[in-house]
Amino acid sequence: MGAVTTADAPAPAPRSRRPRGAAESLAAIVLGFESIIAFLGGLVIYGLRALPEPIAPWWGIVAGTVVAVLMVLATRFLRYPWGIAFGWALQVIVALGAFLVPSLGIVALIFGGMYAYATIKGAALDRRNAQLAANPPEEA
Repeated sequence: MGAVTTADAPAPAPRSRRPRGAAESLAAIVLGFESIIAFLGGLVIYGLRALPEPIAPWWGIVAGTVVAVLMVLATRFLRYPWGIAFGWALQVIVALGAFLVPSLGIVALIFGGMYAYATIKGAALDRRNAQLAANPPEEA
């Protein structure tokens, strides 16, 4: 009875990746980069001591970290319609940060605009690609 070597064993078939639509891909990119900015925004809130007096300043770092982690987690759920809505809720949270640090309003406008473009234009591209896959154009 001979020993089985790795050369004798059949190689496992590579897993095929789940196809991702344009809306999912673009929104994940925006949320991924925005998570860095959310963390840095938390540091700004801490550094400027922008929180009201009874709240300790280090809660700014905690809030920025939580929002950043939620943004990274949201990228995993963008394949579902509620995942896109969750991303919009995170955009609202960033916009509310403008009450503490007004410059976060600019961040909210820029990334909110990019997220809007990613979800709206990405969905349009997904619909067009689905239509082309269902009705391929005739070759001339």
